[in-house]
Amino acid sequence: MSHQPTGSEARHEVQMLAGTRRWLCAFTVLATVGIAAVASADPAPKRGRFAPAAPLSALAIAPSSVRAPTPSAGWQVTDGVITRGRTLSEILRADGVSPQSISQIARALQGRFNFRKAMPGHSFRLVRDASGKVLEFRYHLSPTQSYTVKRVGGVLQASSEDGDLEARAVRIAGVITSTLYQSITNLGEDGSLARDFADIFAWDVDFQRNVRPGDSYQILYERLYREAGGRETYVRPGRILAARFQSQNGEHVAVYFESGEGRGGYYRPDGSSVEGQFLMAPLRHARITSNYSSARRHPILKTTRPHRGIDYAASIGTPIMSVADGVVIQRRWTGGNGNFVQVRHSNGYVSSYAHLSRYADGLRVGDRVEQKQVIGYVGQTGLATGPHVCFRIQKNGRYVDPSGLRMPTGTAIARAQVPAFRAARDLRLAELKGQRRVADGE
Repeated sequence: MSHQPTGSEARHEVQMLAGTRRWLCAFTVLATVGIAAVASADPAPKRGRFAPAAPLSALAIAPSSVRAPTPSAGWQVTDGVITRGRTLSEILRADGVSPQSISQIARALQGRFNFRKAMPGHSFRLVRDASGKVLEFRYHLSPTQSYTVKRVGGVLQASSEDGDLEARAVRIAGVITSTLYQSITNLGEDGSLARDFADIFAWDVDFQRNVRPGDSYQILYERLYREAGGRETYVRPGRILAARFQSQNGEHVAVYFESGEGRGGYYRPDGSSVEGQFLMAPLRHARITSNYSSARRHPILKTTRPHRGIDYAASIGTPIMSVADGVVIQRRWTGGNGNFVQVRHSNGYVSSYAHLSRYADGLRVGDRVEQKQVIGYVGQTGLATGPHVCFRIQKNGRYVDPSGLRMPTGTAIARAQVPAFRAARDLRLAELKGQRRVADGE
C-alpha cells in the first residue's frame, strides 16, 4: 500500500502478516521536498528488471519470540529478536527451551560466540523436534555475520557464516537546507554515506564552513544486499562510484576509477586526483565557532588578540584527524591550550590541535601519522568555554589561514590509461545524471 507524497507529507506503509508467524513491518519514507531535502532515488530493483522508485529504508520490528510455520510435522520453530533488558537464555527459556538444550547450544558455540555478548537487535531461529531436541540453531549478529549449530550424527556442530554481499548501483540526490548528514539520513539512507561523500571532497570542501542552504548533491553508489532465508536484505551503502557537489562556491565532481586490480581512487573529470596535501578540516560533523582572525576578543580573557586558527565545536569525544602525513612533535599539556598535539609535515608546515579531551591510544612524540589518522578527541581542556578543537597551521614558523591551503598531491591518471578512464567516466557521469539506467532493462 503506497501513495506518492507531496510537499512535506510523510508516507507510511504498514503491513500486518497474519498466521502463526506474526511480524510487523513499518516502512517509512521521509519526504522532505523543499523542506529538508529534495531527493530522487533509484532503489535496487529485482534482478533483470528496472523497477519504479521505492522507499530507501524499512524498519522491521518483531516480537522477541514468535512461532513460525513448522517445516515438518511435529517440529517446533522459534524465531526471535534480542530486546533490551533480556538475555538470549531468558528468551529461550520463556519459549519452553530446556536449560539442558540451551547449555548444549552454548557448548557447541564455545570459542565462536558467547551468549553473554548477545546484543539487542541480534536475531535467531531455533528448530526442535517433537520431543524438544535441538535440530538447528541460527544466530544472526548482523545481516552479514551469523553462526549456525546443526545436529549431525547425533552431535551438535557449529559453524560461522559470512554472507556474500551483492552490490547494485543506485542514485540519490538532494538539496541541503541544514547539513549534508541530515539531508542524506532524512532520505532514509545510512549516515555513513554522508561521511564517505564528505571524505571524497575533503581536500576541496570544508563541510562545516562551505555548505549553505540550497547546495545540492548527486551520488551514484552501491547498495549492498544479502540473501538469507529466501529473502533479500539491504545491509548498508557500499562504494561511491561517482559524486557531484554543487555549492555557491562552485561545482565539484569525482569519479571512482581503478588504475589496477585493487588500486582505485577518485579523480576529477579531467583525470586529476581529488587528493591534496591537506584536508580542509580535521574532523567531521562539527560547526565553526571562531575563524582565523588578526583581532578577536578572547571569550575568557576578555582581551583582543589574534586568533591564528579555526575553532571547530563538536561533542566531547569526537575523533580528530591529522590533516596530512607527518611526524608527531608535541603531545603534552600546554596550559591555556589544554591537551595539545602538534604534527610536522613536509615543506615546512606544522599543524596544531588544542583542547583535546584525550590523545589517541598509543600516540607518542616521534610517531609517524598518516592523513586522516585519528590523533585525539575533542575536549574542553585549558581555556575553553565549550568542547571544541582549535586547529592551526604554520608555514616555516608563521601562522597561515588553514582555509586557504590548496596543494594537490595525488597522482593523475597515467597517459596509457586515459582512454579507459574516459570511457568509465562518461558511463558513470551519465548514470549520475540519470541519463542512463543503473539497472538492467526488461
